[in-house]
Formats: sequence, C-alpha cells, structure tokens
Amino acid sequence: MSVKVSPKYQVVIPEAVRKTLDLKPGTQVEVIAKGNIAYIVPVESIASLQAQMEGELDQASLRDKKDRVK
Repeated sequence: MSVKVSPKYQVVIPEAVRKTLDLKPGTQVEVIAKGNIAYIVPVESIASLQAQMEGELDQASLRDKKDRVK
C-alpha cells in the first residue's frame, strides 16, 4: 500500500491498516524512524494498561519489607 504525503506533510492511513491497529480518531500514535522506514505505533493509555494488568498482581504476590535483601 502506498500513500502520498500532502503539502502539509500529512498522510492518510489506509482503512486496512487502521482496522489492523484498531486506530480510532484521537488515538495517540508514536512515529518512529529507523533507517528509511517509518513505524506507526499506537500508544496505550495508562488506564488501558492498568486494566490489562488488573488481577495480575495481588497482595499475596508482593513481598513484605522483611523479605527484601538489604
């Protein structure tokens, strides 16, 4: 898929790519350049990351201060 850069340096992300990356209007993305390649990476919000991690850590899995090496 190729797209053209506008005079304002904007590009339209093709629909297939938007669907694959689940991009919606207002989604924050990071643009990373490596060599001659530009990567578009969605940036997840803190709330989204917290929701994903919910239940992964519970109080039983956390060490007490007495268990820590000094």
